[in-house]
Amino acid sequence: MEIKAVQELILGTAKERASFTADYEKSLRYYKTQNDITNKNSGKSEMNKDGKDKPLRHADNRVSSNFHQLLVNQEAGYVATVAPQIDVGSQADSDKVSAVLGDNFNLTLNQLVIDAANAGIAWLHYWIDEDGNFRYGVIEPSQITPIWSTELNRKLLAVLRSYRQLDPDTGKYFNIHEYWTDKECQIYREVDNANPFKLEPYNCFTSYDMTAGYETGQSNVYKHGLGRVPFIAFPKNKYQQPDLLKYKGLIDAYDDIYNGFLNDLDDVQQVILVLTNFGKADLDQFMADLRKHSAIKFENDGLGDKSGVDKLTIDIPTEARDDALKITREDIFLYGQGVDPSKFESTNASGVAIKMLYSHLEMKAANTETHFRDAINELVRAIMNYLNLSNPEGRKITQTWTRTQVEDDLTQAQTIAQLANYTSKEAIAKNNPLVDDWQQELKDQKQDIAAGDPYASDDEHDKPGKLNGGPDDDKED
Repeated sequence: MEIKAVQELILGTAKERASFTADYEKSLRYYKTQNDITNKNSGKSEMNKDGKDKPLRHADNRVSSNFHQLLVNQEAGYVATVAPQIDVGSQADSDKVSAVLGDNFNLTLNQLVIDAANAGIAWLHYWIDEDGNFRYGVIEPSQITPIWSTELNRKLLAVLRSYRQLDPDTGKYFNIHEYWTDKECQIYREVDNANPFKLEPYNCFTSYDMTAGYETGQSNVYKHGLGRVPFIAFPKNKYQQPDLLKYKGLIDAYDDIYNGFLNDLDDVQQVILVLTNFGKADLDQFMADLRKHSAIKFENDGLGDKSGVDKLTIDIPTEARDDALKITREDIFLYGQGVDPSKFESTNASGVAIKMLYSHLEMKAANTETHFRDAINELVRAIMNYLNLSNPEGRKITQTWTRTQVEDDLTQAQTIAQLANYTSKEAIAKNNPLVDDWQQELKDQKQDIAAGDPYASDDEHDKPGKLNGGPDDDKED
């Protein structure tokens, strides 16, 4: 793409990019517990008993709640603590793909879930490093401007990545724009930060003459040769909306009620004495006598004289505020589709009760998984292309996701024991509460059989007709 076309692209998407970034940064602030209630304190939660210059209202406490962080991390932990197991139809090929994904794939997936919750969409970039190894990493959502096709399948045509970079020579930051297609990457830098649409080529790639075997200079174009745009979108939902939009108003309401309550607790200690017909008295002497004698002397002219002392205090409607906080908290977890930790009041909750507590979180997680599956398939196919495996586009890819939650292992184990004689080994291994890797469990079982373990069973003994009074037990020898 010509430099003028890139400038036009940056100009044409500036408003959309600014709106997206504003929503993303707002979600980040709430994720970092810098709610709107703390705007006056530059995002810091602070107690300030003398923040207001009012007679009865001195306190101006501003403390953020961390509901958004709790809800986002809850889903990320529930979905991505254990990375999904990938099966490409061949055990050998599946092992090769898993080796490229590496041991930290679950951490990458965890970050993608968090980014998608905060931005509505997360982005993963992959490349081949100088040593020829396949690499991938999470890109901050605010850096990416995707260019989609208008077709129904919504194909990713190109990606504009924009970010700031430090110039080590001047110590100043400048803006970089990378334009990625399915063939190459072009990099430009802004000439003047005051004019973000004036660009120049940023020559940071070394060019080679492959036939002659020597460098030919520096260029702003990189031929990646991956055959597709090396960026993968991980949308959170159909409309790519951040989770915060669903319950931000409720969090703000909770913060307002809670901090109002804290202010009242501080202000209730402020008592103002109203002295009637005491205007000529020395107030300092009055307060000294009050502290010393715990009594006040008044002269009274008789019937009808209103001389005396009254006090102004603040009444706290505790019951109403408790109800408001409780209702608001419940709504936050309801609309945020999370699990309120305070609901685990009993350690003897049954399996059914636990599943009910997780039902809303499971619906949210299932929706996230649905949108992430296609993205992970695209990553796996890119790895298969890198490994030169056969038919990477046509193979069926199976993903097995594992949820991480508080479970009633006893109930689950009893259910498995009752169904063991009529269920495949694979199904038993997948649902065994003691097993983290069901594929490894099946391998271990085969090794036990080969080693002659008396407690291991072969395939013949797993047939329903051979156990517990099955149909074949009625046959005579």
